[in-house]
Amino acid sequence: MSSAGQKEHGWTAVPRDPSVLLKGQQTNHEPVPVLVKDITVPDTPLASRIQEYAQRELQEETFNHSMRVYYYGQVIASQQFPDWQYSTETYFLTCLLHDIGTTTKNLNATLMSFEFYGGFLAYQLLLKECGAPQAQGEAVVEAIIRHQDLGKEGKISTLGQLIQLATVFDNMTPNPSLVHRTTIVDVCNHFPRKKWSSCFAATIREEVRLKPWSHTTKLGERDFPEGVEGNEVMKEFD
Repeated sequence: MSSAGQKEHGWTAVPRDPSVLLKGQQTNHEPVPVLVKDITVPDTPLASRIQEYAQRELQEETFNHSMRVYYYGQVIASQQFPDWQYSTETYFLTCLLHDIGTTTKNLNATLMSFEFYGGFLAYQLLLKECGAPQAQGEAVVEAIIRHQDLGKEGKISTLGQLIQLATVFDNMTPNPSLVHRTTIVDVCNHFPRKKWSSCFAATIREEVRLKPWSHTTKLGERDFPEGVEGNEVMKEFD
């Protein structure tokens, strides 16, 4: 497998600790306003097929979250880490599928943690059914499995770090400086949160109830859902 193909799909190692990436600051560059209309969404046959699948399988609140994660991630990458290399299509696929394991059907279909089962479903869908290139499909799978693998030690792929930064931004917003407020307002207008904080907190608690061994517990059985519910930055949009 060529190194060029790996880079194209975000297979470059970056620090797992966001503070290292940001050199101990809130941002690398001052964010500027970007609107939804300014950001291109991939319209390839594969992207369209997976978007239709995600809209069919996910509840509206989760689908909207997935789209917000796409837009926030594109802004974060372009403004804070402009040298990062990854396929926009591959990142879009990751966003659409990263929470596929949280549906009621899928939470109850397995004993596995939702990110791991989500990765398994994405592997089957992208590589077995859709015939995606190995480097692309596996990049999506790895990023899904690791999107809640927050921490300070070690490395992660560019794609994995980007989905982490964007999901954490939408769910808890510990660093609101990463994205300009004008962008947040526009993204939330296009893809309403619909009480996402309470919706996702309920999903976290349901997985922990069903699977007390789940990877989600690593983030704190109480601290994680309470942190999501206590997102002050996004409260006005919920």
